[in-house]
Amino acid sequence: MEEEKVWIRQALAGDHEAFTRLVEAYQIPVYNLAYRMLGDPREAEDAAQETFLRAYTRLTTYQRDKKFSSWLLAIASHHCIDRLRRRRFTWLSLDELPFLEQAASEWNQPEKAAIQQEEQDKVRKMLDQLPPPYRAAVILRYWYDLSYREIAEVMETTESAIKSRLYRARERLAQQATASQAAETAHSAQKVKRNRLPSGEGKGQPPLIAICASHTGTARESERW
Repeated sequence: MEEEKVWIRQALAGDHEAFTRLVEAYQIPVYNLAYRMLGDPREAEDAAQETFLRAYTRLTTYQRDKKFSSWLLAIASHHCIDRLRRRRFTWLSLDELPFLEQAASEWNQPEKAAIQQEEQDKVRKMLDQLPPPYRAAVILRYWYDLSYREIAEVMETTESAIKSRLYRARERLAQQATASQAAETAHSAQKVKRNRLPSGEGKGQPPLIAICASHTGTARESERW
C-alpha cells in the first residue's frame, strides 16, 4: 500500500517513528509465524524482537520491487529455523495447522475430546520428524496461504524446490501415518481377541490417514517437483 511505501522511504531516511509504524503493522504476523515455528510464546516474542532488529539494521538491503511482508517474513523464518536447528523441535498443536485441524474435526466419535487429544499428540510427533525447512514450508503454505512463488521468496530458493519440499513433507507424514495405522490395527486386533469384542468394534480410520490422503492418489502432481 502507498502508506507503507511512505513509511519505508521515511525509515530509510532515518525516521525512527516511521519504522515504528512498520513494526506496529507487522508485529502480529511476525509473532504468529515465530510462535508456530517455535511453539513457545516467550521464545516467539524474543524471535519477533530479533526479527525487527535485524530488519532495521538490514533495511537498506530491502528491494522495493518486492513485497515488504515477504522480506520481513523471510527474516523471521530464517531466524526461527536457526533456533530450531540449535535445539530439539517444540511440538506444534493441532490447532496451528488448519488443514490438519479440519481433518480431525471431520472424525466424529462419542469420545471426541479424548480422541482429538490423542490425535494431537500423534500429529506433534509426526511434525517433530520434519526438517526445519520442510516445517517452515508447510506453515507458510497452509497457515499463511502463501503461493509457491511467495514461499520461495521468503525462503530464498526456487519454486520447484518449495514444491519438492511440500511433496516430500506430505510423503513423510503419509509414511508415518501409515505406520501408525498399522500399529493401531495390530493393537486393536490383539484387544479384540483378548476381550472378545463384538465383530467390527475397534475398527475405523483415524484422521492421520485422512491428513495424508492427498499424497496417495489425490496429491497435486505439481507439488512433486
